[in-house]
Amino acid sequence: MSETKPFRDQWYVVQVLSGQEAKVRDRIQRTAEAEDMTDSIREVLVPTEMVSEIRRGKKTETKKKFFPGYIIVNMNLSTDDGQLVEKTWFFIKEMDGVIGFAGTKDRPAPMRQREVDALLSQIKEREESVRPAITFEVGDTVKVADGPFQSQNGIVEEIDPDRGKLRVSVTIFGRSTPVELEYWQVERA
Repeated sequence: MSETKPFRDQWYVVQVLSGQEAKVRDRIQRTAEAEDMTDSIREVLVPTEMVSEIRRGKKTETKKKFFPGYIIVNMNLSTDDGQLVEKTWFFIKEMDGVIGFAGTKDRPAPMRQREVDALLSQIKEREESVRPAITFEVGDTVKVADGPFQSQNGIVEEIDPDRGKLRVSVTIFGRSTPVELEYWQVERA
């Protein structure tokens, strides 16, 4: 085994037991600290976002994972000359809840820098906002789930994703009338 050279930013996708992402992340972080491996295991991410939806007539916000069954780990797993850092490899591979490295059987490949940059910016962007669980398109038929037009059907005329609003055409007294609603106030008809 070659000696570990200075740390390079290497991000890997690790497959874990579905539903155990946060537990595996916490286990890796705790064990890395306990075994003095924090110089090799830098960061463990479970990318999540807040999603709003209507449940039993009420708006709820829940945390959803981008990639269920996967975590993203910034670690020193290979040297500049391409040699595998066995200590790090076995540390992750033998961790409870880890299935393996995504996309490989015997030789993990780090994510490309542009993939890492895109993922990290997506995580940051989604941390700062709540997105609807259901996305709509112009022309979709929806049912109003909340507000004065509750239980009426309408057709989506316009979508404003930045504000989280829709303009929906509903029929009031026999006339089609555009109404501005928030995403969470409507559901698929």
